[in-house]
Amino acid sequence: MKRLVFIWIIGAVALNLVAQQDPKFSQNMFLAPFFNPGAAGSSDKMCVAAAFRNQWTGLPDAPITTVFSANMPVNFLGRTHGIGLNLMNDNLAFNNDFQFNASYAYRMDLGMGSLGIGASVGVANQSLTPTWNGADIINPESDDAIPKSGGSVFGFDMGLGAFYNTDNLYVGVSTTHLNQTSFDYPEENAETKLIRHYYLLAGYNIQLSNPMFEILPSLMVQTDGRSNLLYLNTNVRYNKRFWGGVSYSVGGALTALFGVELMNGIKIGYSYDFELSPLLKYNSGSHEITVRYCFDLSVDKSPQKYKSIRFL
Repeated sequence: MKRLVFIWIIGAVALNLVAQQDPKFSQNMFLAPFFNPGAAGSSDKMCVAAAFRNQWTGLPDAPITTVFSANMPVNFLGRTHGIGLNLMNDNLAFNNDFQFNASYAYRMDLGMGSLGIGASVGVANQSLTPTWNGADIINPESDDAIPKSGGSVFGFDMGLGAFYNTDNLYVGVSTTHLNQTSFDYPEENAETKLIRHYYLLAGYNIQLSNPMFEILPSLMVQTDGRSNLLYLNTNVRYNKRFWGGVSYSVGGALTALFGVELMNGIKIGYSYDFELSPLLKYNSGSHEITVRYCFDLSVDKSPQKYKSIRFL
């Protein structure tokens, strides 16, 4: 068991990592502006969201990810635009990643909805702090690819996205780490970089004959060109305040989702992932919590402007 854990840690933090670098979120349907700058300002409200994910609980040094996102529409020169900011901290074993970006979206009426074309710019930080005390099966001096002293490095980060939404539909495409910034570790004589990732988001609200119930199917495709993740999600919402459903990430996990909107308008969601990979034997699942809140802004809008109150 000890040997397996150390091998897993080394594979996760090696500088030539081939797995996807962007974190995964089972409640991705509620975090569109984090993945897509074109979604900034897609509602006529100021919206803030936070997400916390504890992945593979019980496995030593497993990923812990925290995200904060905020966006709002602004009126300038007779047009409605969207602005936003996103922060992410991702901790995995010896590696700690921090990203901050500001996003802007040019918004226009299109058909029954609104199209946003956006870009994001920011900074990314990778911090590596290896500690090998007690690692009796690892000799860091034996391989130049094993980090020894670590370091903290910064890079410039960019993203692009387009996002279209109506009252009942949304679809978006985006890319993160467009410039694939590189990180130099001088003391390690090593270099790594953020690999460009691509996203497709889509979802639809289906109103049932009973007006108290809606079905909310959605999907997300996440790829870096080498490995792919496909999320298939379905929620049932009752009285626009309570929801529950399931999500399946192909080859990854089966997820149960639950949520409620409190009387003050705060939305709280919880999900539990049941691992379907070989890691099932070594962890007790993944937990994720989201908190979202939107409040009204006085923003002039054209008569044909539509909004989606489902997604931040």
